Amino acid sequence: MRERLARLREQLQLAGHHYHVLDEPLMPDAEYDRLFRELQALEAEHPEFLTPDSPTQRVGAAPMASFTQVRHRVPMLSIHTETDISEQGAVQFDARVRKQLQLSEADPALDYVAELKFDGLAISLIYSNHLLVQACTRGDGETGEDVTHNIRTIGQIPLRLPHTAPPELEVRGEVYMRRDDFEHLNNRQRERIAQGLKNEKTFVNPRNAAAGAVRQLDPRIAAQRPLSFFAYALHFHADTSQPLSPVQATLNGLQTYGSHMQVLLALKSWGFPVSEHSKQVSGANGLIAFHHDIAALRDRLPFDIDGVVYKVNDISLQARMGMVSREPRWAVAHKYPAQEEFTTVQAIEVQVGRTGKLTPVAKLAPVFVGGVTVTNATLHNEDEARRKDVRVGDTVVVRRAGDVIPEVVSVMLEKRLQDAQIFTMPSHCPVCQSLAVREEGEADYRCIGGLFCSAQRKQAILHFAHRRAVEVDDLGEKLVDQLVDAGLVNTLPDLYKLGFSHLAALDRMAEKSANNLLASLERSKQTTLARFLFGLGIRHVGEATAKDLARHFGGMEAIMDASIEQLLTVNDIGPVVAQSLRTFFDQPHNREVVEQLRACGIHWEESAPGARLDLPLAGHTYVITGTLPTLSREQAQALLEEAGAKVAGSVSKKTTGVIAGEAAGSKLDKANALGIPVLDEAALMALVKPR
Repeated sequence: MRERLARLREQLQLAGHHYHVLDEPLMPDAEYDRLFRELQALEAEHPEFLTPDSPTQRVGAAPMASFTQVRHRVPMLSIHTETDISEQGAVQFDARVRKQLQLSEADPALDYVAELKFDGLAISLIYSNHLLVQACTRGDGETGEDVTHNIRTIGQIPLRLPHTAPPELEVRGEVYMRRDDFEHLNNRQRERIAQGLKNEKTFVNPRNAAAGAVRQLDPRIAAQRPLSFFAYALHFHADTSQPLSPVQATLNGLQTYGSHMQVLLALKSWGFPVSEHSKQVSGANGLIAFHHDIAALRDRLPFDIDGVVYKVNDISLQARMGMVSREPRWAVAHKYPAQEEFTTVQAIEVQVGRTGKLTPVAKLAPVFVGGVTVTNATLHNEDEARRKDVRVGDTVVVRRAGDVIPEVVSVMLEKRLQDAQIFTMPSHCPVCQSLAVREEGEADYRCIGGLFCSAQRKQAILHFAHRRAVEVDDLGEKLVDQLVDAGLVNTLPDLYKLGFSHLAALDRMAEKSANNLLASLERSKQTTLARFLFGLGIRHVGEATAKDLARHFGGMEAIMDASIEQLLTVNDIGPVVAQSLRTFFDQPHNREVVEQLRACGIHWEESAPGARLDLPLAGHTYVITGTLPTLSREQAQALLEEAGAKVAGSVSKKTTGVIAGEAAGSKLDKANALGIPVLDEAALMALVKPR
C-alpha cells in the first residue's frame, strides 16, 4: 500500500511540475484526474499514511524560481471535481448543498450560477487606487508567481478601472488562447522551424501555449502571443500584508453585492470580459439543462473548455457553507468526457478515399475519449505524420472533439521503443497497386487508378454518369451503391452489360425504373470525345480542358499517345495537367477500360487534329451571364463551342464578349468597366449562324 501511495505521489508531482511549470504535459488531463482520484481514495481509506506534501494537500505547483514569489492575500484554492460526468453529477451537487444548508424537500429550489470551466491559466489581478499593480499565477495556492509584466500585454485586461469600481480589489479569472489564435501561432512556429531557427517548437494545445506565454521572462515575446482573458471572481480587502481566509474575504465587502451573478455584472460594468454563457439557474433541473446545452455547444466555442462550474448564487450562503480542506463547499466543477487520452499505436495503415486520396491512419489500442471508444486516428498525410513523428509502438495522445475525426496530437517520446521505424508513404496504392503520386506543391498522395481501383469505384461511376460527362439519367448515388455492393458493377464497362434481370433483382427497383435506366445507358453511348474524356475522371482534366484536348487532337488515340511536349502545345495546358494525363494513360488498366467502353458501343464523332481551329470563333473567349429569353446557359455554351469559341466563367481583359440576359450581375458590370462588347441572345444567334 505504501509503495503504491509513494508511486502515485511521485507520478502526480512530476506531472504537475511539467504541466504547471514547464508547460510540457506528460499525460492527458483525464489520466492525471484518474491518478489523483485513486490517491484521494487510498488516503481516505488509510489516513494514517497521509503526508503534508501529498498532491492532494496542494493546489497547482510551486512557483518558478525565475519569477518573484507573491503571497496571495486570499488563497487561490481549486474547487471539487464531480466524478460522475453524467447529468447525475449536477443532481448530486444540488443534494449535497441542500443537505449542508439543512433544507427540506418543502424548501424552494436554490439559485445557482452556472459557468464554463475554461481550459487556461488562473490569474489574480490586484488593483490599488484603480490601477493594476500586480498580477500573479495560482502557483501552489498560497504563493504564486509575479507575471505583471506579461499580463499587461493582454489588451482585454484593464490597466485602470473606472471610479465606479472600489479603489482596492482583487479580480480573478482565466488567461486562455482562442483556437484560431492557437492555429495561427502554431503555423508561425512551423514556419520558423522550417527556416531552421533553433529552440523553436509547436505547442500541444491552447492551454499550454497560453501558460508558456504568461511565463515568458521577456514581455516582448509574451506580447507576440495572442492571449485572451475572462473574469469570474472578485475579492475585497484592505491594503494589508495580512492574508485573509476565503470566508473572511467574503465577509469583508463581497456580501455588498448579494449574489455571485451581481458580482459578474459588476465586473462586466468595470470593463472586464465576462463570459456571455454564464447563467443563473434554479435547482438541479437548471444545472442539468445548462450542462446539456453547453455540451451541445462545446465544439463550436472559439476556445477550449473541459466542463462547467456550478456555484451557489447567494453570497451569504457561500460564507455560511465555508470550506473543506482545499475546496469550497458551495462550488463544483462538472467535467465532460475527456477530449484527450493516451494509448498505443498498434499499426499505421493507409486508407484510400473515394477520390483516390491516400490517408495514413494510426490503428490504436482501444481507448475511450470524447464519449466514444476510439480505435483509429487520422494522421492526415505524410508531412503531418513526419512532423508529429508517429511510429508503430508509440504511446500517443489522441484527441476527439464532438464529431471531429480522432487525431493524434502528440507522441510521448520518453516511452518510444528503440527499434521504432519512421513512417513512409507507399509508392503504390494499397488497394489496386496503381501508382501513388504526390504532385508538386500538394500534401496528399493520390492513387491514379480511378477506373480500376475498387476504393474509388462508386465515385468513378457517378462521375462518368454525370450530366456533363456521358450523362446516364436515373443513375444516382443510392443505385450505384446497390450495383457495386451487389457485385454487379466492378468497372465502368460493367454498366453496359447490365440486363433487366440484374436490375429487377435489386431492392426497390420497379420494372419501369429498370427499363428507364437501360434506355438511359443506351442513349449515353452516343456522346462526344470531350464528354467521354471528362467522364474518365482524370485529375485536373475538367470540362474546359477536355474540350481543348478534343479540339486539338481530334481523336482518343492521339490524346492517349501524346507526349508531354505535345500536350503542352494545347491551349491552357501546363506541366501539371500534362503530367497528369501522361501518368493516367501510362497505366495499362486505364487504357484497357477505355477500349472496353468503346467495345460496349460508346462512340463519338472524331475529327482531324486541329480541324476546329478553322471555325469562325476559334481563338475567341466569351462569358455568359444572366438568364437568356429562350436558351439555357448550357445551350448557349454549346452553340459557342460548336463555332470554335471558348466559354469562360469570369470576365478579364482577354474576354472577347459577354452574352448577357436578364438579371445579369457583376460580370456585366465588369465588362462595361473594361469596355468589353455586350451581346444579347439575338446577337449570339447571329454570331453563331452558319455563313
